Parts: sequence; C-alpha cells; structure tokens
Amino acid sequence: MSDVEMTRVPAGTVLRGDQRGAERREITVEAFDLGVYPVTEEQMAEILGITAQNPRRPAVQVSWLRAVRFCNALSEWEGRDPVYAYDGEVVDWDSEADGFRLPTEDEWEYACRAGSTGSTYGPIAEIAWTAGDGLGGPVEVGGRLPNLHGLFDMLGNVSEWCWDLFAPETSDARVFRGGGWSDARAVVRATARRGANPRSAFDDVGLRVARGALNRSR
Repeated sequence: MSDVEMTRVPAGTVLRGDQRGAERREITVEAFDLGVYPVTEEQMAEILGITAQNPRRPAVQVSWLRAVRFCNALSEWEGRDPVYAYDGEVVDWDSEADGFRLPTEDEWEYACRAGSTGSTYGPIAEIAWTAGDGLGGPVEVGGRLPNLHGLFDMLGNVSEWCWDLFAPETSDARVFRGGGWSDARAVVRATARRGANPRSAFDDVGLRVARGALNRSR
C-alpha cells in the first residue's frame, strides 16, 4: 500500500490554548510518532477496500468511529497490536498496544505548534489551505510549507479528529482540531477546537495517525 510516513515528535512542554477563551495551561508531552500528512484517500481505500476518487487528497467524510477502525485496520496490516477495543460504540484504548491511534489533543497541539508560541507556526497563506483560497474541497497533501517538526497540513486543508471527548461532562462528542479548507483564515489556528458526534462525518474533517507513548489529555 501507499506507506503512512511517520516522524518522531520529541518530548517537550508547551502552553496549550483554546480559541474560545484566554485560558492557557502548560502541558508536557512524551516523545511519540505522528503522520507527516493527513491520511489520504488512497491509504483509506487500500486499508478499508473502498474506492479513492482523489488518491493524494486527505480522506474526508470519515466519522470518528470510522477513524479509530481505520487505525486498527492499519495496525493489523502492519502486524502491530490494535490499540482500540469496541463494545458497540464504546471504545477503549489499550495503552500497551504498539499500533496506530488518533493523537490526543495535547499531542496534536504540541505537534502543531512545533515550538511556536503564536496561534500559527507561520504565515497562514504559506502554511494552510483555507476559505481564503477559494477552494471547493480539500487539496492534495503537502502543498504548503511544513512546521519545524516536518509536519504538513497541521493547519488548514482538513481538521483532524483527536481521541478526546469535546465536553466530557455533557456529551459523547469527540474533538477535531486545526481548521480546514472551508474555514476563514482567522479561524485556522493551533487553538481551533470543535467537536461532533462520533458518528458524524464532514467534507472538511479527516485524520492523522499517531503511534507510541501515551499522552492523555486533561
């Protein structure tokens, strides 16, 4: 299949924010592996046995539940232990497994910032595809500049599902981060944080896979 290229994100500390408020808190993250690009249509098609219309574009219309199933399928494809176990729509995480998974919010924001203390890791027009580019959908991965970890499309193109609950006290909605091709430039930020039902799918939300150390958020 088309390999999922991974890179090592070193351990470190960052101030994590939320676009909806001024509160910032310090988070420490252990080293872990993260996909250099969002998962593409081609990769999704090869693992799940579906058709790719645009092989190098990010896979979209992928619910959170389908995203975790893709992670398990990719793990099995590569001979790794699946991370997730299911009981209906209740998903548990085996922290000892060596397979692929979704990043936590802490991991995602830490990896996105790549040492930056600002809301983006560079000029937004140079690093992200947004509504300012007049697009009708996502574009091929890797077309804009990466951050200092060598990660492409962390902001813009598609938002990305994370493991975490969006508001654990009130609902089962899961988080997606970063902003996508249909979002205004002012919205596409390292602090951009939204959530949706784990069964929901959107034309501007995809995923990026992680592997390695357990960095639970909150």
